[in-house]
Amino acid sequence: MLSFFKVYRKFAIVFGIISIIIISLIYRTLNVYQPLPVYQPAMVSTDLVDSTLQYKKKYHKIADFSLANQNGDTITQEDYDGKIYVADFFFTTCQTICPIMTDHMVSIQNEILDDDEVMLLSHTVTPEIDSVAQLKRYAIEKGVFDSKWNLVTGEKKQIYDLARKSYLAVKDIGDGGPFDMIHTENFMLIDKKRQIRGFYDGTDAEDMEKLLDDIAHLKKEE
Repeated sequence: MLSFFKVYRKFAIVFGIISIIIISLIYRTLNVYQPLPVYQPAMVSTDLVDSTLQYKKKYHKIADFSLANQNGDTITQEDYDGKIYVADFFFTTCQTICPIMTDHMVSIQNEILDDDEVMLLSHTVTPEIDSVAQLKRYAIEKGVFDSKWNLVTGEKKQIYDLARKSYLAVKDIGDGGPFDMIHTENFMLIDKKRQIRGFYDGTDAEDMEKLLDDIAHLKKEE
């Protein structure tokens, strides 16, 4: 009887080890990386999308643009060709969420400093205040690296159209004129095809970790 239990115990141990190996293999097989979603206007809250695009379900891309950065250089979509980038909307005199967002963007900048595939792009929503000179002062204060991160200003209509029709990231005030807007805390992850691949809360440190993880995944995907 004792020998029977010894044999049974050995069998149980061997069976347990084999079961663990099989379960591990099944988990790895099923846990295949899923590509990041490609966001379309119809997938985003209507508060953030221009009414002409709210039901668009495919082929959405960031539109061409031409804006001036903190150095007075003209920045266009060509400066971001072949790049993954993180975009947001802010203004330099904001005292609420912008300082937190900027600090988090600085952290992202420091993580991608030596990565030639990834850049950053911040659009002011108050171009009448945020001149090139003002953006330059802000960039110096925050430790912006010009080669990685453009702070851009320009015609308000163009910025508004980019925010509402391209990045799907800004709320329309609705009663303050044709181009008045309230920026959100959103950071947008844009792929090399100019498609939106993720939205992140720029005030949330955990979301910034997810953003960095998604950048790494996107680099493998493209």
